[in-house]
Amino acid sequence: MSITIKEIAKLAQVSTATVSMILNKKDQCIGDATREKVLAIAAEHHYIPNNAARSLVTRKTNTIGLIMPDITNPFFPEIARGAEDKASESRYSIIFCNTDDSERQEEKYIDILTEKMVDGIIFAHAAESEEGCSGLNKCKLPVILIDRDYNNENVKGRVVVDNEKGSYSGVSHLIKQGYRKILYIAGAIKTQTAKDRLAGYRRALSENLIDYKDYYVKSGSYRREWGYEAMGQFLNENIPFDSVFCGNDLIAFGAIKKLKEAGYRIPEDIGVVGFDDIYVSSMMEPALTTVKQPNYEMGYRAVELLIDVLEKKNLESNHKIVLDTELVVRNSTRLLK
Repeated sequence: MSITIKEIAKLAQVSTATVSMILNKKDQCIGDATREKVLAIAAEHHYIPNNAARSLVTRKTNTIGLIMPDITNPFFPEIARGAEDKASESRYSIIFCNTDDSERQEEKYIDILTEKMVDGIIFAHAAESEEGCSGLNKCKLPVILIDRDYNNENVKGRVVVDNEKGSYSGVSHLIKQGYRKILYIAGAIKTQTAKDRLAGYRRALSENLIDYKDYYVKSGSYRREWGYEAMGQFLNENIPFDSVFCGNDLIAFGAIKKLKEAGYRIPEDIGVVGFDDIYVSSMMEPALTTVKQPNYEMGYRAVELLIDVLEKKNLESNHKIVLDTELVVRNSTRLLK
């Protein structure tokens, strides 16, 4: 069992208050000899701080909650890795929560994290949620949104990418390669993220004098199964197309699978562009052209921003960090002759 502050004080023949100040580095008025004596005793007896007891006094646990919608999507673990790296650097720990895109699970985890006295929450809400998570309305903890953007008084900041610009770059690439009949298989077009990607698709078409057609767009979920299903619907509808832009890479994988089953060659017959650049995109056959998101940086910057809020650094209210995307050209698109 670890030695207590009271026992250290007895061995060092000083007060418990003196030991507490030294161990918490609030010892500017304490002499060097006393400080060194207390620290030596603590090291010798392998003193371990009682963080639970300390948090009751300071109301701070150095713990952050991270709520993710779908940990099976390879996009989100990289966000979590960036968040964990920054938290570790700053001597914070993270509690991970996976909601499976369920608003009910989101509310449950907000309650659990509040009970565990986390200092703040980093939150990517469900893709099906148009107005964000209602559970945030009663949450008293500071919240940083990641990969999502909506208004709530408890939201102290956001870390997002320029989704409109990213989508625009992916569709513009298809057009520059000679593709003109471009389908769009989207996730649920409810979040601002999804709406911005649709806006980028429309802008690229408009600037290249290509008419936008509602029946060229299908929205569903950000899963491979939806990409497969939506592409099957397009094929059954006999819509003429030469390429498809996808709301994320998983959708693209499903679309490519269905196209191959139907006898189409990628990219000889149909060009395909995804969004995210998850790690398996480069290992697909053919390797997927996609819009890369800086997901590791998103996680890292979100924790950095939350810690700044917690430590009351000079930040403007509702600080928003917008990161750039990058078009990664691989073999699922080609220059049409």
